[in-house]
Amino acid sequence: MQRQLKDYLIISLKGMAMGAADAVPGVSGGTIAFISGIYEELIATISGINLSLFKTLKTEGLSSFWKQLNGNFLIALLSGIIVSFVSFMRVAKYLLEHHPVLIWSFFFGLIIASIFFVGKQINRWNLSTIISLVVGAALAFYITTLPSLNSNGSPWFLFFAGAIAICAMILPGISGSFILVILGAYKTLSDAFHDFDFKKIALFAGGALIGLLSFSHLLKWLFKNYHNTTLAVLTGFIFGSLNKVWPWKLTATVIDKETGNIIPFSDVSNLGTLSIFEKQSQITDAYKTVAENSTMPSIYSEMNQIDSHVMPAIALMVFGFLTIFILEKIGNKKS
Repeated sequence: MQRQLKDYLIISLKGMAMGAADAVPGVSGGTIAFISGIYEELIATISGINLSLFKTLKTEGLSSFWKQLNGNFLIALLSGIIVSFVSFMRVAKYLLEHHPVLIWSFFFGLIIASIFFVGKQINRWNLSTIISLVVGAALAFYITTLPSLNSNGSPWFLFFAGAIAICAMILPGISGSFILVILGAYKTLSDAFHDFDFKKIALFAGGALIGLLSFSHLLKWLFKNYHNTTLAVLTGFIFGSLNKVWPWKLTATVIDKETGNIIPFSDVSNLGTLSIFEKQSQITDAYKTVAENSTMPSIYSEMNQIDSHVMPAIALMVFGFLTIFILEKIGNKKS
């Protein structure tokens, strides 16, 4: 595919959108890749990284190697992803702590639009695709209800977490960052980026590379042999993930970091949400959320004794929804 400089700049911007999405627990960079029209090229490019590449390098030279690798595409995309992920992870940490309802509202609108745009790629609906969609939605919803584990900074654990999370990051609807939360590795990794702990970052990246190269082959095979069924499962994944990004949540259980015991949040505070409790009490490092439940804005407001910000939240949902239309329009432009 012949591309000009402006095409690669657009690919880098798409990479930045993917990186920003993957930095937020609950949003998938794979969804952004799919909507922006680069998903199947990304999977095909990654799965093409194998021993034959190095044979080409030896026999035909660097130019043929780079062309077979689709190197310009990878460099443009990865540069955008890395810059955005590293920088936005720091921003996301602040937004999730101080403006959770607003940031989740934006991503809720984004994912609602994603369901439509991914689903419309299915060109034949039958019983098999309907069942696949339902199974995908049920699985993603179940994943969003899983409690998070304790933080673990073990080198092998970070390597393992990287391999698992990267598989989720390239799946539309499954959030790699949320998988890190469930595994108990999100804080360890976000702290590593914040403190520029390159050893931990390298361990995570090593695991991610192994997981990415392995999982991409499976995805490529599924798209080639079961295109509609795969799309139906992915659409279900996105639909099921809505529970995670619902803006108004009440904390069900927390872990006491001093004792390691998991306790009902009602034993800690009369408020409904841990982040609100931490903000009002200035106690910021004593508890960690284990499980939370979606609720209505009115109940959220009553339990936390604060404004639920319904109107700004709706505005941001609409903005997130329209963002997908813009990405999809860019993705449909011919190179």
